[in-house]
Amino acid sequence: MTVEILGQVSSCSAILLPLFSNKVSAGFPSPAQDYVETSLDLNELCIKHPAATFFVKVSGDSMRGAGIYDKDILIVDRSLTAKHGDFVVASINREFTVKELCLRPSIQLIPHNPAFETIVIKDTDEFELFGVVTNIVRNIIKT
Repeated sequence: MTVEILGQVSSCSAILLPLFSNKVSAGFPSPAQDYVETSLDLNELCIKHPAATFFVKVSGDSMRGAGIYDKDILIVDRSLTAKHGDFVVASINREFTVKELCLRPSIQLIPHNPAFETIVIKDTDEFELFGVVTNIVRNIIKT
């Protein structure tokens, strides 16, 4: 699975969208109420560190078991320190990828698809962590 860097987050004016106080049932339908509790800014919700955040577009299916699919857009924060178990965007020998970071017993990048092998980072590899994946944007409308 590779990623294509789409761009850096820039400072822009907020776009406030209505946030309804009702929960949406994913099981049995519940009565709807037309009550807007507040407004929601997706920048504020999804981007904690704008100057250190960028977007990448996913290509491939090595992370589908983790809910990351081909053509998803990942929101990646460079200011976060990657921890064991985080999903990260990394460069290995100048190729970008998104995987789960494993730090024990050695540095490895774990795919979430059994058709792909774990990448064990060797001393001879050019390896760089570019950031931690904080959110996923997915278009669910089929075109």
